[in-house]
Amino acid sequence: MSVLVVGASAAGLATAEALRRKGYQGGLTVLGAEPHLPYDRPPMSKQVLSGAWDPERARLRPEPVLSALDAEFVLGDAAVGLDAELRTVHTASGRALRADTVVIATGLRPRTLPGQAGLAGVHVLRTLDDALALRAELRESARLVVVGEGVLGAEIAATARGMGLEVTMAGPQPAPLAAQLGPQVAGLLAGLHTERGVGLRLGSGVSGLAGEHGRVTGVRLDTGEVLPADVVVVAIGADPATEWLAGSGLRVDNGLVCDSRCRAAEGIYAAGDVARWHHDHLGDLVRLENRTNATEQAGVVAANILGADQPYRPVPYFWTDQFDAKIQVYGTPYADAEVSVVDGDLAERRFVALYRRGGTITGVLGWNMPKQTRLRRQQVVDALLDLAPAV
Repeated sequence: MSVLVVGASAAGLATAEALRRKGYQGGLTVLGAEPHLPYDRPPMSKQVLSGAWDPERARLRPEPVLSALDAEFVLGDAAVGLDAELRTVHTASGRALRADTVVIATGLRPRTLPGQAGLAGVHVLRTLDDALALRAELRESARLVVVGEGVLGAEIAATARGMGLEVTMAGPQPAPLAAQLGPQVAGLLAGLHTERGVGLRLGSGVSGLAGEHGRVTGVRLDTGEVLPADVVVVAIGADPATEWLAGSGLRVDNGLVCDSRCRAAEGIYAAGDVARWHHDHLGDLVRLENRTNATEQAGVVAANILGADQPYRPVPYFWTDQFDAKIQVYGTPYADAEVSVVDGDLAERRFVALYRRGGTITGVLGWNMPKQTRLRRQQVVDALLDLAPAV
């Protein structure tokens, strides 16, 4: 048997490692669009962007460890097509890579604004090269506008403010991460950013970019106001990198759609940000964009490739570091949920909160209380089990 992993990402590498760890000794190829060996993405918006880390420190494994995997890494060559029946992946350079099993771990592509491509000084942040290019510009600039008030936008704003830039965050939500965390915790996060000197222009959309002589000069809001900028980062979300699957016959709908075993078709699996699979406990299709999911899902995919019949039903988890705040979330903290503090104190920005909908716990959030937050995770697990559809 041979396995081809498409995506030299955290999910892709974790799949390869899990296969070897579980005893797989067959052929193993990892195809990556980027020229770099697998690296970790969370540090891109923090340690790598600030310059605290050299790029090499973000590598997921040193080269000797990768060599010991006995896998062929084909890097700098993007997948452009898939023949699902023959399980053959075609690449930008003209390669045709065939395997008995294909694992798709191609991740996400950042969304952009109209006119963005024609202006210098406008960035997205997804890859290592993105982070290095943005870091170089920030070091030579005074004013940054971040378009987007989600996790990535807020992290970039915090990092750039720590580098000494004048930072403004713009977007339609009333507070950073309001849609993810609800008004109470998002309000605390807004207060933290304001205290640290980030200007918040939230509650109105962005209509476009302003520029002169081919370089960005500002961000235009729906109100008509233009926020002046030397550099702009667009962090308005990302879409699953599935365009290369057009014509493959696989079902693509906000990700590659899979069954509860993360299988999209016979001999084809998906892991990480690109996978949208049936979560047995939730009774619905789920797609998670976080580092923890990449590793956990890869382990289930590897087990199922090797003959297990294992459903993937994780407790969703993500974290974000902004200034001195470490926020961790298990489950789903719906924005309209009832929030109750069960440990610590909101005023001290050190607390654990439970989120409930209709009396049922849906999530737990911790702010600078990691141990206590982990202890509360079981309450989310129990609630999920109670909600699980009868089989």
